[in-house]
Amino acid sequence: MSPLLSMADRLWSVIVFLADRVGVFIVVLGILILIHELGHFFVARWTGVGVERFSIGFGPVLARWRGTETEYCVSAIPMGGYVKMMGEENPLEGGGSPVVDSQKAFALKPLWARFLIVFAGPGMNFVLAWVIFAVILAVVGRPVWPAVLGRVTPDGAAAAAGLQAGDVITAIDGRPIEYWEDLERATAGSDGRPLRLTITRGAEQRDAQVTPKRIVTRDPIFKESREVWSLGTGPQVTPQVGVVTPDSPAERAGLRIGDIVTGVAGQPVFTSEELTQAIQQAGGKPIDVVVQRDGKPLTLSVTANRVKEKSDGQDVENWRIGVVLASKVVRSERYNPVAAVGYGAARTWELTALTVKVLWKFVKLELPLSNLGGPIQIATESHRQRQEGLAQLAGFTAFISVNLAVLNLLPVPMLDGGHLLFFVIEGILGRPVSLKKREAAQQLGLVLLLLLMVFAIYNDLVRIDAFRIFR
Repeated sequence: MSPLLSMADRLWSVIVFLADRVGVFIVVLGILILIHELGHFFVARWTGVGVERFSIGFGPVLARWRGTETEYCVSAIPMGGYVKMMGEENPLEGGGSPVVDSQKAFALKPLWARFLIVFAGPGMNFVLAWVIFAVILAVVGRPVWPAVLGRVTPDGAAAAAGLQAGDVITAIDGRPIEYWEDLERATAGSDGRPLRLTITRGAEQRDAQVTPKRIVTRDPIFKESREVWSLGTGPQVTPQVGVVTPDSPAERAGLRIGDIVTGVAGQPVFTSEELTQAIQQAGGKPIDVVVQRDGKPLTLSVTANRVKEKSDGQDVENWRIGVVLASKVVRSERYNPVAAVGYGAARTWELTALTVKVLWKFVKLELPLSNLGGPIQIATESHRQRQEGLAQLAGFTAFISVNLAVLNLLPVPMLDGGHLLFFVIEGILGRPVSLKKREAAQQLGLVLLLLLMVFAIYNDLVRIDAFRIFR
């Protein structure tokens, strides 16, 4: 094959990869943008501000229709949207329009009203996430795993007490438990105190006293070391194949979506991490993977490919077979509607705090900037979540909604947070920041946002190895 045809073939594969993910991406992003802009729109109407244009997307208008007062548009670039209000002084969005009715002018409204209008956009993204989490918890439930021991570390507290893989923990200190998280909470709160575990092994039931040990572990997200109490064992979170990459070693070996991985290289597998480690240790040698398919065991031989990936900002080579693994959900626990609302709010708050922490880590350069993702990464993950199910895609939409809300509240001109910062300054000084200064700040903010977007898209292209067309 000539170099030109080879490059064309590689370019086509990248185009197909992106096109396959565009549909779900547009739906997810469209929902988030619509809810965000509706927040601005409804609060503007509630406070008596006239709205000239409500647009989903930027750039050339693809479709439009006019209401009594507002023009509604769908524009070509689905990377945001805007609500253009009467009397809004925003030179980067066309400046202020001639005020026909001073009672409907945004700039003439009290400070509290303008603040609420701007905050309502990200506020609605928080509300959307809250509603999604609450509905998922009430309708689908949250995944829970039984208190069944998986891998038992030879030098851990569980092994010293004679516990084995497959043991079922039914009670702690005489209190019945159902799920693995119950055991985790009891261990974390033990402060090193011995725990009396009631264990079922086959038809036998007995008690065992286990004293948790203090160990050092690393946070999976921030890589921070921290001390925790541990029993030296983990749950049976059986890995299940969620996605099989086309023309990958996994596909060629016969692995299918839904296969449950029970063993690798002659050893039982209890978590996705154990399967990944076994593949890494095998290098490029064939490795036997045992899966359950339709209730029957099946042994497949897989030979991993070596791929270059980014890790902590550095290029590293890993062995991959081309699958995305998920944990097989044994059962889900549903909440009553009232409890679901409360837990949905708690989940939204936890995710907000996590997002803020991640952003602060980026600012302090404690996380590599190569981890920043853009629209291609969102599209890729949306596609993967869709393949796993509607509930997974809804949860991912809630996750992105929280991220969008937090990002929009950053005190950067051109973002909602930048407008809110100007309002805070106005409240302190007793007068608005001059239009000239706001224009200069917004131009600077626009440049910074464009640079950030270009950098994020570059990271996305590196992740999918798009630049291989030039090699």
